Amino acid sequence: MADTATDRLAAVLADIRSAEAEQGRAAGAVTLIAVSKTFEADDIRPVLQAGQRVFGENRVQEAMGKWPGLRQEFSGIELHLIGPLQSNKAREAVATFDVIHTIDREKIARALKAEMLAQGRDLPCFIQVNTGEEPQKAGIAPKEADAFIRLCREDIGLTVIGLMCIPPVEEAPGPHFALLQKIAIRNGLAQLSMGMSADYGIAVSFGATHVRVGSAIFGGRG
Repeated sequence: MADTATDRLAAVLADIRSAEAEQGRAAGAVTLIAVSKTFEADDIRPVLQAGQRVFGENRVQEAMGKWPGLRQEFSGIELHLIGPLQSNKAREAVATFDVIHTIDREKIARALKAEMLAQGRDLPCFIQVNTGEEPQKAGIAPKEADAFIRLCREDIGLTVIGLMCIPPVEEAPGPHFALLQKIAIRNGLAQLSMGMSADYGIAVSFGATHVRVGSAIFGGRG
């Protein structure tokens, strides 16, 4: 059984390649985002040494604490913000991350666009959709998604490349992935950020282009 982060990384990548092949998708069609939240640089370094370059973090402050040093050690790192963002952290987020997955309201969309202009960066963005319409969870409601996508693209001028969702824990993920895919297709969006450690194989079958896998690689969090 895989007992190190690098072993588990290899197993997850093999699973993804197998799922791609089963669906008739090209090898490499799905990007693995290794979710390194709550783990220290020393925990992440072996995964970087094994060749993984795409990582996800939930909190801006935490990412600022460990990734500048790792970027000096390793080239080609791509850092994705996959947790909720407050508008007062927009400046740090734009400076620290390469892709934003969690845009779900006009205020944060405008704050991010202003910072991108100020910093001369144009970050690709995903809009988070609350497919389960859970009151405690971030994300735009499905029925409001089309109008919000249009606002972000046409009015605010963000580079929206896709959609992201986190299905309710107690529900089968497939219908939520299918709903996200349907919204993406009708809005001409090619990228889907969906699927985590427990369901990334299912997500690949519903067209995921990015899967966010943490515990299946790094193990349980303390």
